[in-house]
Amino acid sequence: MSADEQKRIFDGWIDQHKGIIFKIVRAYAFTPDDQDDLFQEIALQVWQSIPDFRGDAQASTWIYRVALFTATNRVRREKRRPPTQWLGTVEHMLTARDVRQDDQVAWLYEQIALLSPIDRSVCLLLLDGFSYKEIAALLGISESNVGVKIHRVKQHLLHRSREVSNHGV
Repeated sequence: MSADEQKRIFDGWIDQHKGIIFKIVRAYAFTPDDQDDLFQEIALQVWQSIPDFRGDAQASTWIYRVALFTATNRVRREKRRPPTQWLGTVEHMLTARDVRQDDQVAWLYEQIALLSPIDRSVCLLLLDGFSYKEIAALLGISESNVGVKIHRVKQHLLHRSREVSNHGV
């Protein structure tokens, strides 16, 4: 593949699927600098993965896979370093550069950010309409495990929403 062809594919993918990347960045990075770094890291991985793309899946699925893999690897690497301003910067994470959100969507992103990396991935994929089978294939887990994780996340969100409504927070 020529460099021009790779650049054409990359530019098209980023333009068409940047929403996928922004969503994953908001769910896995919590400061403006970390979000910028993660976006660049994902973009680099997408660029490097283009020659390996065989077209067996849709480009959006491929980008999800690359972005989730990159984000979860980053989380694993950063576990060694103590968190700084983790929860204090969630507000910035919820205000996307080009996306307007209402309070319920902002609350949902805040809750997703508090989940484990794998549960975040499951949530994001489910919200984007991926089937249990597709989620399982993307994350390398069984369909039944996807179902269990979704059930637990729903229960957690239901519990948290009741806490908020009961406490007026």
